[in-house]
Amino acid sequence: MFTSATRELPEVRPVPRHVAIIMDGNGRWAKKRFLPRVAGHVKGVETVREVVRACIEQGIEYLTLFAFSSENWRRPAEEVSRLMQLFVSALENEVKKLKRNGVRLKVIGDLTRFSPELQTLIRAAEAATADNTRLVLTIAANYGGRWDIVHAMNQLAAQKPEAAGQWTEADLEPRLAMSYAPEPDLFIRTGGEERISNFLLWQLAYSEFYFTETLWPAFDADALKEAIASYQRRERRFGRTSEQLDGKETSQ
Repeated sequence: MFTSATRELPEVRPVPRHVAIIMDGNGRWAKKRFLPRVAGHVKGVETVREVVRACIEQGIEYLTLFAFSSENWRRPAEEVSRLMQLFVSALENEVKKLKRNGVRLKVIGDLTRFSPELQTLIRAAEAATADNTRLVLTIAANYGGRWDIVHAMNQLAAQKPEAAGQWTEADLEPRLAMSYAPEPDLFIRTGGEERISNFLLWQLAYSEFYFTETLWPAFDADALKEAIASYQRRERRFGRTSEQLDGKETSQ
């Protein structure tokens, strides 16, 4: 299990080990082209393919994509229905490619609200790619950061009730949805909005944030390189001083 940046200093690498993305702007991309919103979501799936390839080329080990939040059920029923259909078709069409390219698929979130067909497809896709190690692709679907923390706390309360009042971060972390992955080094949000929208609230504590006006369907390998270049210009101190990083700080 990976640990938290608040408890141990993570290794800082030139290329982020884990990138998390809110894929925003599909509907606006379609609207600008006088297309139905679903056309933007279809194009967005193509972008996912390109970004997965780019992550593999860059040596990124974990890619996490926010596909459908727990708040997205508030969207028009027709759009939600089309999104569910798109999710089903993507699972049916992409799993063989993921397996062939060494990509492991994980899906996090409260999946109980999805149809039995979709739940079955998710479990089958995860099982089919379980042995792949080139890249771990996580899709957050019906996911919310607050749900994640509450779900983990409920597990902890059921499993260690005798320790109530003494629980620590180390007790909670194994029960979070992404306990199998290191915390994201780089968080990207496309589409011009500058908020995290209930995404990975616990895990993004020390991530570097990158916001871009580029709408998700137009985000490509070059756009990913720009985000990584921005990340490489950051000084990741994790509570320390710049002098400590440079080895120049002396005790007083």
